[in-house]
Amino acid sequence: MKRFLPLFACVWFLAACSSVPEPRARIQQADALAASKGWLPSPVNAGVFRLMRYTPAAYVAGDQLTVYIEGDGLAWINGQQPSSDPTPINPLALRLALAHPGGNAAYLGRPCQYVGADSAGCAERYWTYQRFAPEVIEASSQALDSLKKQFSAKKITLVGYSGGAAVALLLAARRSDIAQVITVAGNLDHQSWTRMMRVEALAGSLNPADVTGQLQNIRQTHFAGAGDRTVPAALIIDFSKRFPSGKQPVVIVKPDYGHACCWAENWPQLLREAEALPGQASGSEKM
Repeated sequence: MKRFLPLFACVWFLAACSSVPEPRARIQQADALAASKGWLPSPVNAGVFRLMRYTPAAYVAGDQLTVYIEGDGLAWINGQQPSSDPTPINPLALRLALAHPGGNAAYLGRPCQYVGADSAGCAERYWTYQRFAPEVIEASSQALDSLKKQFSAKKITLVGYSGGAAVALLLAARRSDIAQVITVAGNLDHQSWTRMMRVEALAGSLNPADVTGQLQNIRQTHFAGAGDRTVPAALIIDFSKRFPSGKQPVVIVKPDYGHACCWAENWPQLLREAEALPGQASGSEKM
């Protein structure tokens, strides 16, 4: 019998979710993290949603922009109870963005994160089963347009963490301005993931595994943690194998990493590793 979706964030953060910080505290934490690096919150109306962005207060406009997309956040309190607000406990993609080693970067939250679960368009389904719904991807694409205009960028690199990796790939499949996609502990095929985890299917969500044809000419690097029990590395490797020979993205498996550890701490080095790879690889897998 299938159980309900587990909580991404609390799997690693708390042994029990009885002391989950209130949404306001989670927002204040993100604001403080951003402010420590001179970044500011800047919400934007996008599609049916209001999405939160964090951007540096000072930057020089340029052709290239890297946009970091957050994971699913606090989607579930426990195996049966959805969260009332999906704002992350640990905004790991924000930590990655703030560790970006050079060039223009920005951060994009997911629907209903940081803006209040009663904000326009918010409904529980958008952080549970329909987290990758068409309207979610359309809103994220509109938010990218606004960031691209703000930074005067022509090409975008997308970095997606966990569920944000699926959003990044779905965006890349529909846009012509994505230079590359880098994912970290990414849920790249939610149908295979729900089967492996024996949880309810994400009905109403688009799946990156269904659009590999549109992605095969986009440079991709996928980081996986060998110790990740939330999104096992095997699923990420299987996603790469869906591509034709000669078009398969590189999967870099880090032996001592889990779903949250130790990406942000080592991000500048990891990003340099991804950027040093030569184009598309032929089904490469690195340990």
